[in-house]
Amino acid sequence: MPSTLTDYERIRQQNIEANRVLLQQLDLDEGPSSLGFVPIAKQASKPAAAKKAKTTAKPVQPRKRKRTAKDDGEDSDNSSVEEVIRRSTRRTRRRTVDPNETPEERAKREQEEEARALEEEKARLAEIERTRKANEPRHDDVPLSKLLEDVDAEKRSRKRRTTRGVQRELEDLTEGNSLEASTTASDAGPPLTEDAMSVQGDDEAAEDAKVSPEEQSLLNLLRDVSLGGRDASDGANKAQIEKQKLKSEMTKMRVVARAKVTNDRVYSMEYHPDKHKDLLFYGDKHGLLGIWDPLAPTPDELEEEDDEKKASSDQGQFWRLQVHWPATSKSSISCVKFSSNDAHSVYTSSYDCTIRRTDFTKGISTELYAIDDVLISSFDFSVTSPGIAGNELWISDAKGGVSHLDLRASRHEARRYQLSVKDKIGCVSLNPVDGWSLLASSNDRTLKLWDTRQLLAMPKPKATRSSSFDANAAIVEPLETDYDDVSEWMKESTSKKGSKSQSTGHTGTLRGHWAHGFSVTSAYWDPSGTKIVSISYDDKLRLWDLPRKYLLPDEPLKSFRPAVQIEHDCQTGRWVTPLKARWSQNSEAYPYFSVGDMKHSLKLFAADGELLAALKDSDKITAVQAVTATHPAYINRAASGNASGRCVLWSSEKV
Repeated sequence: MPSTLTDYERIRQQNIEANRVLLQQLDLDEGPSSLGFVPIAKQASKPAAAKKAKTTAKPVQPRKRKRTAKDDGEDSDNSSVEEVIRRSTRRTRRRTVDPNETPEERAKREQEEEARALEEEKARLAEIERTRKANEPRHDDVPLSKLLEDVDAEKRSRKRRTTRGVQRELEDLTEGNSLEASTTASDAGPPLTEDAMSVQGDDEAAEDAKVSPEEQSLLNLLRDVSLGGRDASDGANKAQIEKQKLKSEMTKMRVVARAKVTNDRVYSMEYHPDKHKDLLFYGDKHGLLGIWDPLAPTPDELEEEDDEKKASSDQGQFWRLQVHWPATSKSSISCVKFSSNDAHSVYTSSYDCTIRRTDFTKGISTELYAIDDVLISSFDFSVTSPGIAGNELWISDAKGGVSHLDLRASRHEARRYQLSVKDKIGCVSLNPVDGWSLLASSNDRTLKLWDTRQLLAMPKPKATRSSSFDANAAIVEPLETDYDDVSEWMKESTSKKGSKSQSTGHTGTLRGHWAHGFSVTSAYWDPSGTKIVSISYDDKLRLWDLPRKYLLPDEPLKSFRPAVQIEHDCQTGRWVTPLKARWSQNSEAYPYFSVGDMKHSLKLFAADGELLAALKDSDKITAVQAVTATHPAYINRAASGNASGRCVLWSSEKV
């Protein structure tokens, strides 16, 4: 053994040698195998046939535009410009102080620095004010070109900002008597004057005012649409045959198109009423309206890609409009609707407390209604005749109120009725036939049926507006009718005229109500105005059947009990849009509705509660399809959207 070993190591080596000799004497020198132990073999992998077939389809990815030489040129310019700006700090811009300067020079220098600091502070405060105003909700008319998310325009904007930053950089360096800066300034040319900046701004505005190909394609698409026919069905007693027809078509429905239409979670959606197109409108969490034509031809740049990339790429064509502003969760689009007499305008409500109409014939988005600090949850149109929308809106809000707005009158003539003590009314639906039976779904666990004729007949309240009320202001101060006044109006009372007693109460204002186990998310009338479907957090779908004869008398209903209850998981949690069951607007088919499911499927039910189809594709869909809608004319078309902005078109036809 080496003499360098310590006493401890020497004893350790001796013990090892003694143990080895002992094992040899006992014939155990081969370790555990000498005692009969068998090494544990690695678990055999499952046969390839037993493994689940792996799909080639990937989650749909946003379409990427090919880079061009122009893009590369812009990026290279921006990178060089931004490199200069990254080197610019207040410390590097500080002038070198001459140690031999006179008191007069020092006083002059300090005066210039103080003036420069004052100008910088003014500019900083002005920038803060501009940012604050830019993040306020829009109340003026906005052209369509401003709503479109134009990536090229954003690039131009960034380039203009960086160019002006370089000009300020050169001015600061020139004031510091830097020879290198002077050389750079002479190469770059003189700084822009105020007049030159104004001319440049006019040129940029004129450039931005040009109609882009994206905007023109959207305008062309929506100018060609029309309203779908909504003839009443013959009412023949062929329910079973019609349901069987629905089921046979719906069970064949598959995913035919996918796209990431919006940037964020889908909050609301609507099928365009044109019966010959599949045109879908989605409202997302940040005030963006996505318009999707899922069956549009594939763009040229995708034709060259292989099948795997095509399967995971956006399909169809879509546009994104920033209708509500600012682009934050304060502007979530809560409701999207079309008027049945105007196919060229879409109406949207938002948590920015506004309702807007985007007219695609004029290319303008106009604000119709704005209320201060009251989140708008939904709205619906009045009707002048069955299936024909009128010019009035009924609007629900998060403070338990329902407002009435006549689009023909001043917005400041709007009236607001407090129909719940304080709980949110999340959904309103007006009967499409009689035009006065209003469903209100509330967080107080009730679904109530109101008569809007009785509400409008209430005397107008006095002095409910503030002393600073301005009839020309964008924000509306509606005439408020509080909860106590509504309750007093409905009280049963009698008066005597001679020897006869006569009721003077308006008990027919509230026609009926039904208590649910938990908050009622939504309730809607079907196109015939005789059926209702509601959905609640008590995990139940409820269906009502109310023939017209029960709605005609001006009195409370004798019974408002649901005819059918269906178990349905509605526990969406915080990150999924609450589920809503919505009727198909196809009046020629047997009534049916669609609803999302927590197991990533889209379910279709008949009006009697029978499940017609549960559409699911685990290979292509891995998220809850919370928001759903069905085609207004075809029974084999439906669409859905999820929390990431990805949208799906289902159809039984190969497209």
